[in-house]
Amino acid sequence: MRVIICGAGRVGYGLASRLAAENNTVTVIDLSPELIRQITTDLDVRGVIGNGAHPDVLVRAGIRNTDMIIAVTHADEVNMISCQVAHSLFDVPTKIARVRAQSYLDSQWNDLYSRENMPIDIIISPEIEIGKAILRRLNTPGAFNVVPFGNGQVLLLGVKIKEDCPIIDTPIRQIPDLFEGLHAAIVGIKRDGLVFAPTSDDPLNVGDDAYFITKSEHAARLLEVVGNHETKARHVVIIGAGHVGTFVARQLESVTGMRVRMIEFNKDRAEKAADELSRTVILNGDAMDANIQEEAGVSNSEMVVCLTNDDKINILSAVLAKKLGADHTISLINEVSMQEMQTELGIDMVIDPRASTISSILRHVRRGRILDVYSLEQGGAEVMEGEVLETSPLAGKTLREAELPDDITIGAVIHEGEVLFPKPDLLVRQGDKVILLAERSAMKAIEAMFRVSTDYF
Repeated sequence: MRVIICGAGRVGYGLASRLAAENNTVTVIDLSPELIRQITTDLDVRGVIGNGAHPDVLVRAGIRNTDMIIAVTHADEVNMISCQVAHSLFDVPTKIARVRAQSYLDSQWNDLYSRENMPIDIIISPEIEIGKAILRRLNTPGAFNVVPFGNGQVLLLGVKIKEDCPIIDTPIRQIPDLFEGLHAAIVGIKRDGLVFAPTSDDPLNVGDDAYFITKSEHAARLLEVVGNHETKARHVVIIGAGHVGTFVARQLESVTGMRVRMIEFNKDRAEKAADELSRTVILNGDAMDANIQEEAGVSNSEMVVCLTNDDKINILSAVLAKKLGADHTISLINEVSMQEMQTELGIDMVIDPRASTISSILRHVRRGRILDVYSLEQGGAEVMEGEVLETSPLAGKTLREAELPDDITIGAVIHEGEVLFPKPDLLVRQGDKVILLAERSAMKAIEAMFRVSTDYF
């Protein structure tokens, strides 16, 4: 596939890295010669210096023969116009734009993106994706990551394995027999900085990050089993009144019995949030000031969520909140090297906005009938949901007969609305939805598994 990416920042770089590694032909456009020099040096991609919204720049990038344009510059307007030009002048089949300003995303303006107006096929809003991830974490306490699949029937739960976990040193194949009626499968383990698809004989070790696939209604019991069950937060402090913070506060206001307080340093932004929110108490002050945090009730809060646009503020305010007595903290952190300090700093959950955006885009880029994608550990593995077509090598075979490679682990199969958990004799049929974890090395096998033949059309 031939792809043009407008924007060589964190998201553009991450997308280019992933797509180029899978033998796609990738061209990246950016105004910065330094960023283009870096990305073309590091990756097997072509670079073009210029504005991705300008037709002549797009022509130099090869727009006439492009299958997809992905616009992820820092400017919403450039992203939108890039897609408009790609459609109107060059008839590019698929156009994806990152749009951050919430005014553009108001439902009353949905007609703006029709084919007759501004024909953008997929709009990605990082703020909304991040906000939803935080809300899922608040609704499923005890997991450091929560991602839905199968229209919400199934959850991916990331769980830290602690010393009191009762299934430590137990081979994975024996775990289902220990807890009757609990439908859960371990599809991935992060150990020593690497995430991998485990075999049935692999045990869990203290310090592992384990990724489970489970029925949504079994999530609470699973967390109890592994010793990570916690009560839902009822007193939340949000630091930062930007798009993400305001979105999360607005959603929490609708929860009965929820107390929400917000700290915002910028006076104008604090006043704007006060106008938009009805039940949230907003304090105008410095979140790294212990007195301000005390005034916001951090010492009695179950959760402090740090969502400013400055990594250092998010990290330090989370550390201070823990010192003052907050039960749990979540921090939005862009810089990967700082994310790796999470454990040492005592931050319970890190939100990586780049990973959220890349996952949202990849679900629309993957070939075949791949319906959803979530990226783990900077692309070290992906959890995905795919539909089995008649042409799939899975169709009509049991999991034993399918002889899946070692770098793929199946977590669940959804057959006619029923969630089935993997066993060697489980028969996979046409139309089933399969939820699995695949290491980076497995992408060719995944595309073959969910490929679409010309007969499909």
